[in-house]
Amino acid sequence: MIHEINNNKSSEGCLDKMKLSAVLFLSAVSTVLAGKTLVFPTQTSTSYVEMTPLKPLNLSAFTLCMRVATELSGEREIILFAYQTENSDELNVWRELDGRLSFYLSGDGVLFNTPELGPMETYLCFTWDSSSGTAAVFVDGRKSLTKMYKKGHVILAGGKVALGQDSDRYFGNFDAKQSFVGEISDVNMWDTVLSDSTIRKMFYGKKVERGNVFDWESTELEINGDVVVVNRKL
Repeated sequence: MIHEINNNKSSEGCLDKMKLSAVLFLSAVSTVLAGKTLVFPTQTSTSYVEMTPLKPLNLSAFTLCMRVATELSGEREIILFAYQTENSDELNVWRELDGRLSFYLSGDGVLFNTPELGPMETYLCFTWDSSSGTAAVFVDGRKSLTKMYKKGHVILAGGKVALGQDSDRYFGNFDAKQSFVGEISDVNMWDTVLSDSTIRKMFYGKKVERGNVFDWESTELEINGDVVVVNRKL
């Protein structure tokens, strides 16, 4: 009888350990799957998110990716990403008034005819290489045609990056009619042009090496104004 009692205690102990392991496993999975989304609920001239880069933005090539959803369809232009120094707009990414996607490096930009952004989440990647002058955009893993743009140009370090606003002077004088309204998440940036296959993997949610300029999982964000951070499971 004593032997049976001891066996029962041993079995209960094993069950307790298994339950604890299961809880720890689920906790770890929840931590891995938890993601943050920035919600810009209304048009304003005060709401934006400043991102702190992991390294200076002294770039001769880049891949910039993000997930975007917006209901502003053909109503006005929308800023998606703004990097500005005291002297110039070094890199601005836009949804144009006519629906095209574009980015600008210190002056005139390169524009792409792509499927329009909408309320359903879209995965965007922009690529550019100074040595060849090649530029492209990817929409949900599908690549646009290649365009030639600013061969030999270099993006200069020393500025600030903002999501949600574009400033007419260094981090000031925001225009509400250019502000972003909707959701932005999973913003990553690399100082190289990633392969087409790597960008497709990211669209499908597969793990790849995180951005070395901006890594959405670790990049410091400074929230300003009416921006809501929503944590969700991916």
